[in-house]
Amino acid sequence: MPSISPLSGGQATDRDPDRKPGRTPSVPTMTRDRPFAWLLVITGAIGWLASGTLVLEKLAVLQDPNHTTVCDVNPWISCGQVMTTWQSSLFGFPNMFIGIVAFAVIITTGMGLLSGAKFSRWYWLGLQAGVTLGFAFVVWLWSQALYDIHILCPLCMIVWAAMIPLTVWVTARNVTHGVIRLPAGAARILGESGWIITALLYVAVAATIFFAFIQVFAGTSGY
Repeated sequence: MPSISPLSGGQATDRDPDRKPGRTPSVPTMTRDRPFAWLLVITGAIGWLASGTLVLEKLAVLQDPNHTTVCDVNPWISCGQVMTTWQSSLFGFPNMFIGIVAFAVIITTGMGLLSGAKFSRWYWLGLQAGVTLGFAFVVWLWSQALYDIHILCPLCMIVWAAMIPLTVWVTARNVTHGVIRLPAGAARILGESGWIITALLYVAVAATIFFAFIQVFAGTSGY
């Protein structure tokens, strides 16, 4: 179980468990407990709500194959059509059920930090592994949507959008707090560049969507 105790006067980190009380280590603001906790709660809530809406829409589609989902806009933007593909149930059940559980863990972790909880190194390593695998899965789903299915699911894209800062900042937090061992200089650069990395990833996603659907944007798709 994670060890839970109130925060002392200084900001606790995993890098030096024997740190003297009252000494505040120099870490980037966003990797400190309170700002980081709010990021977990916000991104977790966004991802959970999007996943929950997808679950409700999936159930409606199972009950009525002709159901029009809330994000069925045109032949290229349609949650309903994406839900009928094998990629949407890769493990034998709808992918959105994974999001319901995973984002609930993220929200719980954030709320724990806000209440003053401290988690052991093994917990942060487990969270890092989960977030990294989740991000890899999202990248795969993104590639399938763009280059195989050729249909975008807006609710799925909300999950993508939540996963990008979540993955970047969980990694940055673990590096700057010594959970993942890197030289101090590299750790600081990563911690201070978190939002730049996040922005670059958003730009990369937008660019791939634009070029994958360039015929639609150019009006030469035939529709």
